[in-house]
Amino acid sequence: MGKPFQMEAIQVAPPREFEVRVRIAGVGICHTDIVVRDGFNVPAPVVLGHEGAGVVEAVGAKVRHVKVGDHVVLSYNSCGHCKACRDERPPFCLGFYPHNFSGVRPDDNSSPLSIGGAMMHGNFFGQSSFATYAVAHERNTVIVDKSLPLEIMGPLGCGIQTGAGAVARALGLKKGQSLAIFGGGAVGLSGLLAARALDAANVIVVEINPERRRLAKSLGATHVVNPTETPDVLAAIKELSGGGVTHAMDTTGRPAVIETAFQTLLPGGMLGLIGVPPPDGVLSINLMDLLIRGVGVKTVIEGDADPQEFIPQMIRWYQDGKFPFDRLISKFTFDQINEACHASEKGTAIKPVLVMPKD
Repeated sequence: MGKPFQMEAIQVAPPREFEVRVRIAGVGICHTDIVVRDGFNVPAPVVLGHEGAGVVEAVGAKVRHVKVGDHVVLSYNSCGHCKACRDERPPFCLGFYPHNFSGVRPDDNSSPLSIGGAMMHGNFFGQSSFATYAVAHERNTVIVDKSLPLEIMGPLGCGIQTGAGAVARALGLKKGQSLAIFGGGAVGLSGLLAARALDAANVIVVEINPERRRLAKSLGATHVVNPTETPDVLAAIKELSGGGVTHAMDTTGRPAVIETAFQTLLPGGMLGLIGVPPPDGVLSINLMDLLIRGVGVKTVIEGDADPQEFIPQMIRWYQDGKFPFDRLISKFTFDQINEACHASEKGTAIKPVLVMPKD
C-alpha cells in the first residue's frame, strides 16, 4: 500500500461452481483503484483492477448463462439474494463491501489467487482484473457481442456506468430536460454522453482543465464553464440555462461545489452526488429553501445501475453512434500500469485502459 504497483507471477485457480475464469483483453483504471493503492482499507498484498473485459476460458459446474468463448465485461459484484438485490438494486446490496472490498470470497474467506503456495488477496469487485486472468462470478459477468472492440469495453463495468447511470437511472433525465455537471473527468463526461444520448436540452459542464473543457464541448456540451475564471459560477449557469437546470450532478465531492450545484436547480430539480467527499465534509443547505423549491439530493453508487441491464443499453447507444465513450479512453500496455495511473492523476488521461499482450 502507498507504493507503485508491482508485476508478479501468481497462480490463478480454476473457477468454482458459480464462477468464471476470464482471459483479460483490457482493463480500465478507475480512481477507486488508485485510492485503494494509496491506503484505503483493503487487505494486502492484493490484485486490484475492476474494469476488466476479456474472453471466458473456463466456467464452474453450475454456471448457466455464460460459456467458454464468450466475450464479457466484468462489473461490481453483489450477493444476489438480499432485499436490495431482489428489488433489482444491486448497487445497494447489503453485502456490497464484503463482495467487493474484502479481498476474499465472503462465504469462506478464500481467494482464487496464490503466490508461492500462499494466499494472495483477490476478488476485488468480484474480479481483480489487473491480471492476465481473472476469476469472477456469473452474476457480475456480462456477455457482449464479439464484434465489439473488447479491449476497451471494461470501463463500461464501473466508471462509465457510474456517470452514465447517474444521469439515465439515478436522476432519470428525460428528453428536453437540462443538466449541470460539476467535474469533467471520466464520470462527468460519461454523464454528458448519456445526456446527449437521451436528447437533453442544455448540458453545462464545469471543469478547470482546458483540454477537458474542449473535449466536453466536442462531445456535445451546450456550454462549458471554467470556475477559476468565472467570478460567480452559480450566476453564470443560471444565465446560460435561462434560470437554472432540472438536474445537476457533482463528481468532485467538495462541499462548496455541491452547495453551488444545489442552487442551480429549478423547482422540483434533483441533484446527484457521486464524488467521494472528505470524511468530515458537511453541507450547508437552507432547509426552508429545500422545502419551498421542492428539490432533492440523491447519492449515487455505480450509477444505480444493474450491469446486466445497463451495460447492454450503453452498448446499444454506442453501436447507434450516440455514445462515443471510446473518445474518453487512452491506451497503455499492461506493463505501463504505473505510467497510466500517473496520467490519470495528472489529468492527462481521462480513462486509461491497460491492453493485455496477445500471447
